[in-house]
Amino acid sequence: MKKLVKQLITGLALMTLMPNLNAQGCVAIRGFSSCSSSQMEMGSALNKGDFSVGTNFRYFESFRHFRGTKEETNRIEEGTNVINDSYFVDVTFNYYLNNRLYANLLIPFVSHSRSSLYEHGGNSLGDRHKTRSSGLADIRLGIDYWLLKPNSHNYNFAIGTGIKFPSGDFEYTDTFYNQGPNKDLTEDAVVDQSIQPGDGGFGFNLNLQGFHSFSHNFTLTTSLYYLFNPRETNGILTRNGKTEFSVPDQYAVQLGALYFLNLRGFSVYLGGRLEGVPSSDLIGGSDGYRRPGYVISVDPGINYNTSNLSFSLNVPVALIRNRTQSYLDKQITAETGIYTHGDAAFADYLFNCNLTYRFKKKDKISIFENSIDFNDIKH
Repeated sequence: MKKLVKQLITGLALMTLMPNLNAQGCVAIRGFSSCSSSQMEMGSALNKGDFSVGTNFRYFESFRHFRGTKEETNRIEEGTNVINDSYFVDVTFNYYLNNRLYANLLIPFVSHSRSSLYEHGGNSLGDRHKTRSSGLADIRLGIDYWLLKPNSHNYNFAIGTGIKFPSGDFEYTDTFYNQGPNKDLTEDAVVDQSIQPGDGGFGFNLNLQGFHSFSHNFTLTTSLYYLFNPRETNGILTRNGKTEFSVPDQYAVQLGALYFLNLRGFSVYLGGRLEGVPSSDLIGGSDGYRRPGYVISVDPGINYNTSNLSFSLNVPVALIRNRTQSYLDKQITAETGIYTHGDAAFADYLFNCNLTYRFKKKDKISIFENSIDFNDIKH
């Protein structure tokens, strides 16, 4: 039993470390991770040729409008708020080249609906309709490397990088109502940036993940992720025809604590996360239409793990939501002298569920069947 607990610390420590993250609203963060959703293997005794398949499901409904950190409560009271319902399903594959290096592939699918008044004749008309989008999103391919030999220390860190391909539709169209001078026409046009399946640009990410086990029951985990999108705009005009969609960077930071229960295979997690879209990109230009901003959330979760199967459920709850001033807002402010600051809708919470199964080489000993003594691990 003591050896089992010790393996749980090293084999499960990062089960909740890097779940895929999506902005809870109109700030269009389309995903976060190094493509590795197989958290049960992080920091554990991986074997060359091991393979895992996972799926991650996420859902949120955004409906609260913010300009800066101030909520515009009148939008809900007046019934003029925008409501986004977004569903995400990621299929992930991981292949272990050795016990420290693994490659990963993430194939994401999305389904969105966006309900509004202003896009269908204006708020004053009071005629609410929905636009929808669905399909394949932007595929990601990555590789990660653990800096220390697994199970040699009670802490470890992995660095990773990856490529994001513009496989998702970034000019998805749907029907808009009450269009034209007399507001009596329907029109097929591009949907809002927040529900476009893709962003239209090649990107690359850098990420860091790590853990530190302080005891058989208590482990700290952390992850940092940044997606660079060098392309400035994707060539698609917004529905008003004034500017093109921007291809923005994305970032996320997560820090939390994992506590292993006396109930075999179960652990609980509590942490905080920051995820967002910056106003300006680190590489390339920042022009075009984007809704930058960030969400700071408290992130509780529960996990269950066996030697081959891992399951996690997290429900991050938003504490701070900030729709920051965009690059375009700043340009208009500088040119006209009139302060411009757009708004965005955010959700109250995000539902995030992950299931992963690992296929191990039969001639290798399971990480849950053999372990070094926790007291012998180097600190």
